[in-house]
Amino acid sequence: MCDYSLHTIKSRPARVGDVLLIRHFGTGTRGFAALEDCTTAVCLAPGTELVFSKKVVRDRDGLLWWWRLRMNYTAAIFRKVNTEERCVHHDALEFPDGEIVLLTCLCEGQKATVLQVPAQPKIGSDKVTEKLAAYLGRTEVA
Repeated sequence: MCDYSLHTIKSRPARVGDVLLIRHFGTGTRGFAALEDCTTAVCLAPGTELVFSKKVVRDRDGLLWWWRLRMNYTAAIFRKVNTEERCVHHDALEFPDGEIVLLTCLCEGQKATVLQVPAQPKIGSDKVTEKLAAYLGRTEVA
């Protein structure tokens, strides 16, 4: 699921090998879009691994807002942060040094390739819960 501020934008899930572009969608936030269709937001699952074509550049805030900060990394893992808070940005990237930066703070136009997406269970979570409950129920009876 994409960040709350992108819910009104057409979207699709990320796939391994996608080349994505950081883009401002006109909704007060930046997000990922595929190179072939910049009008569609590409949503990443937490744990998705990315590699950027160059060192990541982020905007600075505060007194030196016109400066851009070049980070020392080209790889990152997508994370969801502040999930308990409503109407704040949740999409973020975690870098190898542990620093977490909101996606909306990154400069537009940067390209990233999806290296790996997290594995999804083959059966629905409800069925997993049911099977686990049934298993625990049998072991408690025995």
